[in-house]
Amino acid sequence: MLDSLIVEHRRTDHQFTVYRSGDQPALETWLANHGAATESRPLPPGGPDPFIEVKTDGEVVGVIGVNAVERLLEPPVVSLGDRDDISKGYQVLFKALEKTVFSGMHRRDLLAVSREIEDRAFRIREGTLRVCFQTLSMFTSQTDVYRTLATETALDIHIHGVEDWTPPAITGITYHTKAAEQFEPYWALAYDGGPDEAYACGLVAQEDSDEYTGFWTNESAIVEEIATTLRTG
Repeated sequence: MLDSLIVEHRRTDHQFTVYRSGDQPALETWLANHGAATESRPLPPGGPDPFIEVKTDGEVVGVIGVNAVERLLEPPVVSLGDRDDISKGYQVLFKALEKTVFSGMHRRDLLAVSREIEDRAFRIREGTLRVCFQTLSMFTSQTDVYRTLATETALDIHIHGVEDWTPPAITGITYHTKAAEQFEPYWALAYDGGPDEAYACGLVAQEDSDEYTGFWTNESAIVEEIATTLRTG
């Protein structure tokens, strides 16, 4: 089940070190509030621009400029096709924090990450996109977005959720319903990348008391695991 993927990634040790001078900015606060191991270190006078060092299991796996991501912590959720600047920057944040299990995530956090996945699928225009909206009634506010995805691309879209509402018939979208205990706690997306698995991306989050614990990924094998779980239950 999807919870096993979250447990598996909890075993990975991620550490974020923010190098910058001055007071603690929003970035460190956001990371700490979402359960990420974070520390701040000062930069010497005349040093490089502020940056984040990302370590996984003790090894440095990436460095990213603070300015590239700081303004993206609360990005506006806008329509597909109107996200050029947001998408370019958010891809950086998406890559830097992938496979990090966050706690205390809120709906807005997940919407922002979900929009990055949906936007990637929209730009590639091919492949399979599977989405779990917990309950089908949660799809109500997303209907226009997914109608655009279905009608303006060749995507094969599958929506999964508990049957508590009858969604509209949209060519290109297939609805799947299963028992509440299988879907209701989870928010998940899996896009296979279409013709190139390098574009694969996914998200898994589990709700508990109006907060979510989960992670996102660009790794095609993990995306396939998410898709398989949604497909087979």
